[in-house]
Amino acid sequence: MSRRRILVTGAAGFVGAVLTRRLLADGHVVHTLFKSTTAPWRLAGVEHDLQQHQADLRDEDALRKVIASIRPEVIYHLATHGAYPSQTDADGIIQTNILGTWNLLKALSHGDYEVFVNSGSSSEYGFKEYAMRETDLLEPNSYYAVAKCAQTLLCQHVAQTESRPITTFRLFSVYGRYEEPSRLIPTLIRRCLAGEDLTLVDPDIARDFVYVDDVVDAYLRTDQLSQLRGEVINIGTGVQSPIRKVAELIQHHTGAKVACHWGSMPARIWDAKTWVADCTKSARLLGWRPTTMLSEGLQQTIAWARSAL
Repeated sequence: MSRRRILVTGAAGFVGAVLTRRLLADGHVVHTLFKSTTAPWRLAGVEHDLQQHQADLRDEDALRKVIASIRPEVIYHLATHGAYPSQTDADGIIQTNILGTWNLLKALSHGDYEVFVNSGSSSEYGFKEYAMRETDLLEPNSYYAVAKCAQTLLCQHVAQTESRPITTFRLFSVYGRYEEPSRLIPTLIRRCLAGEDLTLVDPDIARDFVYVDDVVDAYLRTDQLSQLRGEVINIGTGVQSPIRKVAELIQHHTGAKVACHWGSMPARIWDAKTWVADCTKSARLLGWRPTTMLSEGLQQTIAWARSAL
């Protein structure tokens, strides 16, 4: 990808920060939107290389002025609310994900751009007993999942009616450096490195874990993305891994001799024993397949966690 003006919303988040760091390393001019309350700790060391703008996606006027000043050629929309258990306020979820996305699309409607990638979620599907396909009936079971469904459909409608190069990535369980510390893998790594026993849910709960660098590679497929209009594409591995396997691998790679207390943590609303992506479409439209096996990705994540101690 040649040098471009790129806007990243949600750059202070997990995937957004890794993507932003990669874009800077590749020599792009990267603009970011931050709310006044944002703590961009994931961007420490590169913050002065960014073109930073303070604006809330829910503030239509402020957002329009920022977009007019940037005139972005590529937009990566990763800003979200409701992805973490602490973010349960329905108003914030709906306003940020739906209204915020609508404000962004309206602000961009006054100019041309080459690529817009909207970041969706596998939670849009709800529970399935098979590999999730982009054509499946959406059965969201939370305010967050409902809002992400609406966000995806909104982006798809604008892409198709206005012939805009907008694509939605439905992300599965992304992991790696800079992941939210309270999430499963960072918690297991931190406790194993500290020699503390593990408190866990049912060992057969499964997810499709995809390494963050592979996910970033999908976002960077701009030549392919520029040709798409309203596509929805799963970004996963096509392989689900039970929590038992994840815990065993982390114990192995850290050398920790700790006990796993299975079932000592109550099940969460999103826990399921089948949760895996059908990745046929990402290979066909993007020529993208993940290349990092779970064991390798966990090793790299553990090495990063050790260096951050």
